[in-house]
Amino acid sequence: MPLSFLDDFRRGDHVRALMNRLEKSAAALERPVRIMEVCGTHTMAISRHGIRQALPPNLKLISGPGCPVCVTANSDIDTFIEMALLPGVIATTFGDMLRVPGTRMGLAEARGRGARVQIVYSTLDALRLARENPESKIIFFGIGFETTAPTIAAAIAEASSSGLDNFLVLSAHKTVPRALTALCSTPELAVDAFLCPGHVTAMIGPHAYDAVVADYGLPCVIAGFEPADILQSLIMLCGQLAVGRAEVALQYTRGVRPDGNPTAMALLHQVFSPCDAEWRGLGVIPGSGLAIRDEFAAHDAARHFQVDAGYSHEPRGCLCGAILTGLKTPGECGLFGKACTPDHPVGPCMVSSEGTCAAYYLYETNDVL
Repeated sequence: MPLSFLDDFRRGDHVRALMNRLEKSAAALERPVRIMEVCGTHTMAISRHGIRQALPPNLKLISGPGCPVCVTANSDIDTFIEMALLPGVIATTFGDMLRVPGTRMGLAEARGRGARVQIVYSTLDALRLARENPESKIIFFGIGFETTAPTIAAAIAEASSSGLDNFLVLSAHKTVPRALTALCSTPELAVDAFLCPGHVTAMIGPHAYDAVVADYGLPCVIAGFEPADILQSLIMLCGQLAVGRAEVALQYTRGVRPDGNPTAMALLHQVFSPCDAEWRGLGVIPGSGLAIRDEFAAHDAARHFQVDAGYSHEPRGCLCGAILTGLKTPGECGLFGKACTPDHPVGPCMVSSEGTCAAYYLYETNDVL
């Protein structure tokens, strides 16, 4: 990483004061601690601004399953690709998914084989395509956490109310709190605290993490995305750890209300119900997915199309699963920066704009190679 990044990061008086406070807070800890950030945007910000290198030596930041593209299992990706290859289908998805490799091919290669794959910037674009192409089935790949799931729910509700039966969604949505409890149950991980995602929490509210505190005694701080936000949140976590306290604290007060967004969550629950879901690296987590309710079955691509993706498997040599669970770092993967680069990705962590490997490759390559 160029020194100018770290120099620029430390230059501001406010940031310098926060760094001094963080060093004092870390000095009060009785042992080294490991803090996991559970947000891909946090991971990118931490790498971009050199925060990892600037931390006191007894603080270690490790990246978790905060990238929705990355945690999507190959079986879900392969299923969507198989659907995209069907006649009369227009497959729609956000841009990050186009280059994510599946087991046999990615969406870009499927497009080269004749699949009609359309990049959209919102579900409104997919709905528009459904209206403009009544002879085709428009399938939207529903990936993401509670941040984006309400918008997909709104699109399904709109299609249902307007009789737009050619709009379908393959739901691979996942919910964050269940993943945190699964991580807490992984003994080899040994996480001491969580830096929780601001955007997700703006929807679900801070109380969604109460079980992590109550059942596992791990402090949680919901953080904003600027360098000062992250440093302040780390100070808050060190303060809890130093006195043996565990609670859910809110640093990102400008973006998160105590009750989250009840309207958005009500819409989510109107359209989706909890289901078991497979996470890359974590396996199947009970109740961590979002299935389309029976009332909206006409818009459920999984019920409408029967495709076989039983051949799915993880890429050979790829450590994305272990990286997403904090058990490995990108530098420990033999493919990182060699066979696996942003131009030729082997796994999704190198493709996504929120992927840990992409963050390390862009901003921390000199530190890991």
